[in-house]
Amino acid sequence: MGQGQEEQGRPDTRTRIQDAATLLFRRNGYSGTGLKRIAAEADAPFGSIYHFFPGGKQQLTEEAVRTAGAAYGRMVMALLDTVADPVESVTHAFETAADDLEATEYADACPIATVALEVASTNETLRIATADVFTEWVEAGEQWFARWVPDSDTARSLAYSLVMILEGAFILSRAARSREPLRAAGQSMAVLLRSAMEQGERPRR
Repeated sequence: MGQGQEEQGRPDTRTRIQDAATLLFRRNGYSGTGLKRIAAEADAPFGSIYHFFPGGKQQLTEEAVRTAGAAYGRMVMALLDTVADPVESVTHAFETAADDLEATEYADACPIATVALEVASTNETLRIATADVFTEWVEAGEQWFARWVPDSDTARSLAYSLVMILEGAFILSRAARSREPLRAAGQSMAVLLRSAMEQGERPRR
């Protein structure tokens, strides 16, 4: 079958390659994932990687990071809107993250954190890509928290806390193979939000 003749209902070759790369980078990191493994996972000819990604592994990784990062950010923001009460919503989001991580036997956590830790001091192009994704997450979180907390600096601080606490909890949960760090993280984040909301309700003197 040619590259332009995909089976009906099956993702095209480029999409399969990027999806496979996202999964493998998420689990094994940048150095731990080879192009041959990506091609095999995608059920694609090895040469098709360079056909669709002339820049090779770096280009594929950058596109996978940016695409998966944006999608994950939208998913988290949508999840936060599934519960009306914001404090309960935060707790629910962390519990859902724990459910999802447990379901994959603690293999699939944040789609970019594994790469971000690895390339921060070794690959400027990929460092910038991961930094851009984190910035997008913080900005989206800031907008969400601003609905409940009037002070913009506090809303931004809460957004940073959400990202940092979630990422740290993912690391601890994967290492311990336990959902407990994510549950505790959600409770901590809920306390921070509740405190900020109560502080915002107090009359200024």
